[in-house]
Amino acid sequence: MGKHKKITVGIIFGGRSEEHEVSIQSAKNIIQALDVSLYTPVLIGIDKNGSWCFQDKALPLLEKTFALPSSQTKKAQVQTSSLPAAFDLNKIDVFFPVLHGPYGEDGTVQGMLKLANKPFVGSDVLGSAICMDKDITKRLLKEAGLPVVDYKSFTKTEKQKIDYKKLVAELSSTLFIKPANLGSSVGITKAKNEKEFYDGIDEAFLYDSKILVEKAIDAREIECSVLGNENPKASLLGEIKPHDEFYSYQSKYIDSHGAELIIPAELSEKLTKQIQDCAIKAFKILECRGMARVDFFVEKRTNNVYINELNTIPGFTNISMYPKLWEKSGLSYQELVSRLIHLALKR
Repeated sequence: MGKHKKITVGIIFGGRSEEHEVSIQSAKNIIQALDVSLYTPVLIGIDKNGSWCFQDKALPLLEKTFALPSSQTKKAQVQTSSLPAAFDLNKIDVFFPVLHGPYGEDGTVQGMLKLANKPFVGSDVLGSAICMDKDITKRLLKEAGLPVVDYKSFTKTEKQKIDYKKLVAELSSTLFIKPANLGSSVGITKAKNEKEFYDGIDEAFLYDSKILVEKAIDAREIECSVLGNENPKASLLGEIKPHDEFYSYQSKYIDSHGAELIIPAELSEKLTKQIQDCAIKAFKILECRGMARVDFFVEKRTNNVYINELNTIPGFTNISMYPKLWEKSGLSYQELVSRLIHLALKR
């Protein structure tokens, strides 16, 4: 890059997944955080049907309202006049995919950008694909000796074989049912009886052809943000205290009082270090690059630590933990976005 040349950043947002609205909210915050003296944003929107739109044609998608409390909703400060009139893929220096969930966080867009020989923020094809599938994630973590909560996975063709009583005997009396390839707690059910269980199975299969049935443990929810490529660093830890049964989509994005976020998490120095080390190990084992938010359970009775999942494109909304944890660790939102862009260019 020339000393005075501004870096053109292609921000890809929206997408076909159930997390479309979250992506738009994340993109608004990233655009606002870009230092306009250093970066020129190029808007690349994908609507729910998978149609792509660029620049001024992407603005209506970006400005869509989203059911967040008004205090958390921002209008992106991007005027059509500030955007280059023509869209030229070759003139974009680096891409920033802000696509949560399938068709964006799962290696699909990353593969397209690799084919185009373009640098992009976040994990490559392999790391993205691994972390999108909770079943594959857990298998690889177990293989590496890292702790995960006991679970079973089922495909849609195995649906008739799913036996509630057998799973209760093998796992626990309370069970979580989750789609294997979705985030933001979409399609998740906490089942305490047989009816809730089978309703949860039906719900999860609406979103995915593979689901997980997981043992429910009485645990604290701890999150760690990881930043870097070959030598990643871990942030301070944060604890989420949901006011509901679990940290649901409603708690995350709709209800501003749905959960309490405590940063730094009130944990011993030894346990904090254990979780940070575990986050970095998981990041490396699962071939992550750039960024990931690593979610943990710490069992209340034993203080045993379990990895829940890794998000390779974590939320960047005003109330998202990934940027909040780095902010409390001494890295501002603007510096974080800049660091991510440069990590992509360095790779």
